[in-house]
Amino acid sequence: MGDPAGRVMDKEHFCPWVCPLLGACPAPSQPSMCLHSVMARAKADPKFGEIFRFDTPVLMWDQHFTPETWDRLKTRHVPYGWQGLSQAVVGSTLRLLNASANRHLFDRDAFPGGCVFRCGRVPGRMGLWVLGRGQPWTRVLRFSHRLNGAVIKGFEEDVGTKISFYGFTVNTMKNSLIAYEEYGFTQIPQAKDLRYIFIPSDFRDYVMLKSAIQGSLVPEGSDKGDDPQKYFGPEASAEKFKLLHPDFLQYLTARFLRSELLNTQYGSLYMPSTGALMLLTALHTCDQVSAYGFITTNYEQFSDHYYEVEKKPLVFYANHDMMLEAALWRSLHRAGIMTLYQR
Repeated sequence: MGDPAGRVMDKEHFCPWVCPLLGACPAPSQPSMCLHSVMARAKADPKFGEIFRFDTPVLMWDQHFTPETWDRLKTRHVPYGWQGLSQAVVGSTLRLLNASANRHLFDRDAFPGGCVFRCGRVPGRMGLWVLGRGQPWTRVLRFSHRLNGAVIKGFEEDVGTKISFYGFTVNTMKNSLIAYEEYGFTQIPQAKDLRYIFIPSDFRDYVMLKSAIQGSLVPEGSDKGDDPQKYFGPEASAEKFKLLHPDFLQYLTARFLRSELLNTQYGSLYMPSTGALMLLTALHTCDQVSAYGFITTNYEQFSDHYYEVEKKPLVFYANHDMMLEAALWRSLHRAGIMTLYQR
């Protein structure tokens, strides 16, 4: 693996601090004191200074469910709104997200000053990592994040073993358990300190989230009778879950990844990929962001997933615009807002 300047980053220097990450949080309680933060660089850039809106809520919790919010979002289709969804289901789900842990990921007050949260993404379709301030790298505060089918066994030295966050839609979570079973992904990560990030792409996400918090079987919909405990463990409580805000999804799509697919027959299905949503979340949450394993100009030289024994080409799905996402990462890299690493 090399850096943007073409230098090779060997395992000894790379592996100790690349720890997969990330979730979402509202604006930090204490402003970042990092002079070269994503926010500072974005605001100073002529192009991206007009695109970024750091006051957009990243997470949704109980206090967001107001009559005004319902009336506004019920006119917008999922995943950016609540059109066609049950007011009772959405409301009863959000009212369960009433803990302080549902409102933020990082407590910046506990790490005052400097560039505290450094985030990145590991090779393959994994996730993002966030690194707390600390030197040397082997003593940094680590948070790990996995997306969809994150295979760890056999790749511990390269992708780490610590898992602090797992991000998904119910659809991608279940599809991953089927598609990546042959590679060893047979169980959603579970741990006492692990937190789950729901991306609300459909009715089933709200129903599954509510059942997971209550510790009950899913009462309705396509997942009726399913037991959330087999995914999230028997001790899952409201504090373990976070929900991305539909307004945040709408904002990211409209301002960063407004694809031409919206004007096609697949327009109603389009949404940014899970990896893109998590990286953009990092760009609205962390002080510094580096990206590894995203689509770069030489993507055809590598396999779709890091854990595949035989090389397989990247799969382009009709509901994502991967090339648009790739162009965005290159543009953010050129602007100095994030660092895009290539091999």
